[in-house]
Amino acid sequence: MIMGQQETTSDEPLTPGARLFLVPEFNQTIISAIGLRDPVTPESIEIMRSNLANSLITKHPRFNSLFVTDKNGRQYWRRTRVNLDDHLLVRYHYEQSSGESASIDVDSEFYEDIINDYMADLLIASPLSKDKPLWEVHLIVDLRCVVWRIHHALGDGISLASMFLEGCRLLSNPDQVPELLGVRKKEEGHNGRRNEAARLPGIEDFLWLLKVIWFTLIYVAAFIARSLGAKDKKTVISGGDGVEMWPKKIATAKFLLDDMKIAKRGVPNSTVNDVLFGIVSSGLSRYLEVRSAQDMQEGQQITGLAMVNLRESKGLQEMSKLMAEEGTTRWGNEFGFVLLPIHYHRTRPGEDPLEHVRRAKQMSDRKKLSLEAYFTHNACDFLTAFFGPEKTRESNYKVLCNSTFTISNLAGPQEVITIAGNPVTFMKSAATSLPHAVVMYMVSYNGVAYMQVCVAKDIIPDPKFLVKCLEDALLEMKTAAEAKSNKSKRA
Repeated sequence: MIMGQQETTSDEPLTPGARLFLVPEFNQTIISAIGLRDPVTPESIEIMRSNLANSLITKHPRFNSLFVTDKNGRQYWRRTRVNLDDHLLVRYHYEQSSGESASIDVDSEFYEDIINDYMADLLIASPLSKDKPLWEVHLIVDLRCVVWRIHHALGDGISLASMFLEGCRLLSNPDQVPELLGVRKKEEGHNGRRNEAARLPGIEDFLWLLKVIWFTLIYVAAFIARSLGAKDKKTVISGGDGVEMWPKKIATAKFLLDDMKIAKRGVPNSTVNDVLFGIVSSGLSRYLEVRSAQDMQEGQQITGLAMVNLRESKGLQEMSKLMAEEGTTRWGNEFGFVLLPIHYHRTRPGEDPLEHVRRAKQMSDRKKLSLEAYFTHNACDFLTAFFGPEKTRESNYKVLCNSTFTISNLAGPQEVITIAGNPVTFMKSAATSLPHAVVMYMVSYNGVAYMQVCVAKDIIPDPKFLVKCLEDALLEMKTAAEAKSNKSKRA
């Protein structure tokens, strides 16, 4: 065994979520790339190795356990000793010559393409070996990049990002860990919730409850219908059965958070997520209008899947609370799915680009009133517990094949952070094993939102054009919001 002698502590059964992600046909791995500002030297490699060895990652039960199946087919986590050499893989993109690696301009578009190609290759690479705990760190020296490869059975994006940030420090204050936004927002909201709880229920509460019941029934019925065969009309961006194994291509869309906030102010009471969904709606419409306008109908539905964090406190979490056995803030895969229906709209002269945000806000406001995400999470756990993970995978796979895209959004630290003293320049993520031809993963860091647009290149051969459609959509929304603001100031 690669990992050496196993420990004798008792085995721990897998959660329903972990069992699902370990089904061979649904074997999902999260891949994250972190850029480094300073060159990677032999000394910095040793510092990183030492930091990793002493970090929470190597001490966390999920990160030092093997996945085992006994003779009766029951699955467990079994503790083992971590051999760091099996997990920290030091690599070079270019072959070394005379002991030196080739020089690469990390500010060039070519550099970004290399990182994206590396991530795309990992999307269809061989699964992580079960002879060791299910994670790897690739330190690519000449690219100044760290690539994490972590099995989704170990935890969701919130859990893994929160753990990663525990080992980082602020560049402006090397003794301070990055601020956990979810915790801050929760604390800021305590007083308001207490005052609201003290109020006696009235007619508005009754009407709110009716809306929750109504929208939950509508959206749960729509989700069940997807698992039974209801599907989007086929377009040039549709995926389907087996597409998860097709060759992949990745392009990066970059959005300034300040631009998104300007666009948000153009639509009263909207959120950055509303702007994001508006960007996706407008960007996909633009792409389809150029690539296959004759095949599209005005208002045609294009359905996505979005992941919703179900923890009480949104955003990144305190590790002490994630590791606690009690409470609503727990480690693991604590998320549910919601369907995200957007619609194709042709670009018309004089049309307000913010209309996409208004439609997205109307849709997301209704989604927030429903319990769709809780239903999908609990339904998956129920199916897995009583019918096995294969049945759950089959149901989820049908929903994926009958929709068009997946989108995920994670708010990262908004100050420059360091790993082993080396400042981080970007943070990007992707994941494997989805049959969609287009999947979008967005992570915000230091004022910039990096969206990895992952496509099946035999279906969408030009992801950079799709990225341009998305980026242009935000710029037009920003311009429209600024014009609206200036007009109101003059009035």
